[in-house]
Amino acid sequence: MPNKKIQLRSARDGFGEALLELGKKNKDIVVVSADLAESTRAHHFAKKYPSRFVEVGVAEQNMLGVATGLALEGKIPFATSFGAFSPGRNWDQLRVSVCYSNANVKIIGSHTGLSVGPDGASHQALEDIAITRCLPNLVVLAPADFKETKLATVAAAKHQGPVYIRFARQAGPIFTKGKFAIGKAQVLIPGKDITLIGCGPILEEALIAARELAKKNIKLEVINSASIKPLDKNTILKSVKKTGRVITLEDHQIIGGLGSAVAELLSEKLPTPIKMIGVRDQFGRSGKADQLWEKYKMTHPYIIKEVLNLLKK
Repeated sequence: MPNKKIQLRSARDGFGEALLELGKKNKDIVVVSADLAESTRAHHFAKKYPSRFVEVGVAEQNMLGVATGLALEGKIPFATSFGAFSPGRNWDQLRVSVCYSNANVKIIGSHTGLSVGPDGASHQALEDIAITRCLPNLVVLAPADFKETKLATVAAAKHQGPVYIRFARQAGPIFTKGKFAIGKAQVLIPGKDITLIGCGPILEEALIAARELAKKNIKLEVINSASIKPLDKNTILKSVKKTGRVITLEDHQIIGGLGSAVAELLSEKLPTPIKMIGVRDQFGRSGKADQLWEKYKMTHPYIIKEVLNLLKK
């Protein structure tokens, strides 16, 4: 029988669908946009619930001020933009207005990483994990696909306190397991030789690498750490105690990202050889997402190479 065609859905569509469902169930859900409602898929909510939608225009700092005011009045605001602009341009308001006040604001950074592709370096948020996970009170999430983004959005709405969610632009396959909890990681493929911990749609490359390595009888354990803060320390440490070697994978700078979070944990609890795969202290360029992943050596052939190198040590 022929293989079924793989369904491709974008994470931002998952966010848009979750917003509609949340808006139907809870009248306290409101959305604030900084001129990118259609791109972030918040425009569906705007059309369905116009009285609960605020368009502030190209004013990301003001967006978080408005969202904080709404939160302090008991609403559950989702402040939506590209990650390059929020938290990129409004970090001071995120720090002081939202996090210092522990305001119940949900910050949505769409089009993160190299996935923005042709929009180029100015729009490719490769530093947003680093500048958010350092802030007190702030939960940081990086769902991998359509389904997980939808679940992460619902979980963020239920969480009392500020949450930052980053997700990608492009459509991709659905490969997560259909469950999500803040502070929990998921083992996508069990293994015994090396632990690979990643987040976001780039994890698809790790799954391909794991299947190729299995042909050589190398068992790569692939962990989806969509909850970057809080990090699922127990799942990570349990895996690393078994494998003794770690690779991290993310569509983000290796400085300050998920890899840094894992390295911080291991250096304190379980010193372990680690290799970080991601963008290495560079800005992005224009191109399709898969082309850029290849250019920055984040695709499965490079993952396989790093696995083999690490096994030799």
